[in-house]
Amino acid sequence: MATVIKKGTSKSEIVKSIRKATGNRPNKALMKLAGTLKADIDPMVYQKKLRDAWK
Repeated sequence: MATVIKKGTSKSEIVKSIRKATGNRPNKALMKLAGTLKADIDPMVYQKKLRDAWK
């Protein structure tokens, strides 16, 4: 879907058009999913263990 925004369109109309185009998709806070592995193991040992599981 394409949204045409003409020169001189007010900011509120632009925001309304964008919201209409994107729909009611929920915003996901991806930063809460990002992080580090919190464990007392060696990262290289863990990585080798994961790679060996692929075989």
